[in-house]
Amino acid sequence: MKVEAGHFSGWSQGARFYPVLYLITRMGGAKDWGSGLPLKANLLGRRSRLEVHHIFPKARLYAAKALNFRKPEVNALANFCFQTKETNLKISDDLPEEYFPKIEAAHPGALASQWIPNDPDLWKIDRFRDFLVARQELLAVELNSQMEKLLHGDTKWLLNKPTVRLEPIPSLYIRSTDEDEDEELERINGWVATQGLPKGILAYDHTPSGEDQQIAVFDLAWPQGLQEELSQPVAVLLNEEPEIIALASQAGFRCFTDTTTFKAYVEREVLNDGTESDKTDFNSSTF
Repeated sequence: MKVEAGHFSGWSQGARFYPVLYLITRMGGAKDWGSGLPLKANLLGRRSRLEVHHIFPKARLYAAKALNFRKPEVNALANFCFQTKETNLKISDDLPEEYFPKIEAAHPGALASQWIPNDPDLWKIDRFRDFLVARQELLAVELNSQMEKLLHGDTKWLLNKPTVRLEPIPSLYIRSTDEDEDEELERINGWVATQGLPKGILAYDHTPSGEDQQIAVFDLAWPQGLQEELSQPVAVLLNEEPEIIALASQAGFRCFTDTTTFKAYVEREVLNDGTESDKTDFNSSTF
């Protein structure tokens, strides 16, 4: 039963240990970085709703082209923590090396309470991959500690050999198709901008209305539509599982699984002021 760092090597809100991260945040001594208050539900009252916060902001990681960060790294479980909505908005797109010192000065111990490595060199964007590995270790230590408390010190259940082996960071996070996929999504976004339309959100975190947590990451999305309030939400989902496509469709997104079909939709129904009622079933790649 003993947990090791490799258990926290997944990515996205669909990762097996994503609920575990939420659990240890609520059960342990994790503190909100804006207020310094513990994130235990019974202590926050009306502010108890938490949001997923990317410790290293998605936009900044994707913008660091020379470092070649990919979606599974950007949305790595070890890059997630939970904060109140107010704090999440306040931090915005600042890098850890910019906002961590401010948090520690205002609320000493708040960083450590969320299992942040205390080496400032790891807070720099060019050390992001090393940061992930270090935080995986800290998360594993915390979970083992909490399980030991639940077992009232009966550690025999934690002495078994771990079942997950920690692999080098590239094999954990990089799939052979990711580079081509990410480049294609960037091209789609660039093409949309040349049409005078707003760019979509890369790696969009989807949170259903009325829910507390994001439950999926969509490759590229326009949650307000390509023409805000005039067209339905749109998502481009490349090489995604059917479950993700179905989830997006159920949430009201019009989904496209290839570039050609998406562009045809934009040209026919958006640029030509087509109405949403005049929908054409281009092929099986639109849902």
